Amino acid sequence: MERDPEIERIMRRKMEEMMRNQQQKEISNEPKLIELNEQNFDDVINGSKPVIVDFWAAWCGPCQFMLPIFDRLAKKYGDRMVFARLNVDENSAVAARYDVYAIPTFIVFKDGRMVDRAIGAVGEMGLERLIKKYI
Repeated sequence: MERDPEIERIMRRKMEEMMRNQQQKEISNEPKLIELNEQNFDDVINGSKPVIVDFWAAWCGPCQFMLPIFDRLAKKYGDRMVFARLNVDENSAVAARYDVYAIPTFIVFKDGRMVDRAIGAVGEMGLERLIKKYI
């Protein structure tokens, strides 16, 4: 039995639409690293989920080393914790408020309060250990 060309066209269009929708879901479900600044910092750390903030600078080699690790862990735990980054050169007042004098520094916030920190390129295991304590 031959298929009607109109039905074939409708089926093809529906299949393409379903594929686009699936791609959109995958994109929107992927946790994003939030770029923090002095304006949005307090709003983000006062959210309902715990927050880990990467205090970094563009010129910092260890910061660049930790970025893909931070990104991987954001994908792994982003449904249970907010992952955010703050450029200390552009937001020095926030960095000073939390006594960030060495970078990278990772600070965990819960209910708007600082609860823990790790200083330096602690590697994936060290950062994951810090995250798991608060999720």
